[in-house]
Amino acid sequence: MFAYIKGTLEIKGNDYVVIDVGGVGYKIFTPITTISRLGEIGDTVKVHTHYHVREDEISLYGFYSLEELRMFELLIGVSGIGAKSANSILANITPSNFALAVITDNVKELTKLPGIGAKSAQRIILELKDKLKANEALSENDAELKAVISKDDNIHEAISALQVLGYPLKEATKAVTSFDSSNMSIEEVIKKALLYFTR
Repeated sequence: MFAYIKGTLEIKGNDYVVIDVGGVGYKIFTPITTISRLGEIGDTVKVHTHYHVREDEISLYGFYSLEELRMFELLIGVSGIGAKSANSILANITPSNFALAVITDNVKELTKLPGIGAKSAQRIILELKDKLKANEALSENDAELKAVISKDDNIHEAISALQVLGYPLKEATKAVTSFDSSNMSIEEVIKKALLYFTR
């Protein structure tokens, strides 16, 4: 319903902000990392939003970047993880590190997050990987993409991580192959690829 909200920052709470848009104050729940990056009271700010509707609650959740919003929407799609839990997780891990943990089956890294035990971590990996395979599978006819991906495991894992964050396969491939990643770790490749989308 709301893609983003842009206005004057009026209040900064512990887990929310209030943004004034034309005399209407929108209370938006956000991770502490977003609150710390938004600026000072009175500044004009913009947050990417998710309109969250449940039987007993209608809320707005906001994020500094589209990557954080995509990660939030992925998390609330996992059974057993609600909006508040997803918000708390976002406050403790970057989207690139989260994607890396999911792609590499890093249960240990995910269990460091608040409220995530071993079973929850395994469920996150299982459900997000299944979604990735179902929606972003490599095209059988796209030989060029397959050739690019198969020549480097880091490239393949970085592209998969970007897909977890919601980027289409072709765009993720363009981003990862737009620079020389031969001497970079997977995490470095993902972080540099994310910069491609902010140009």
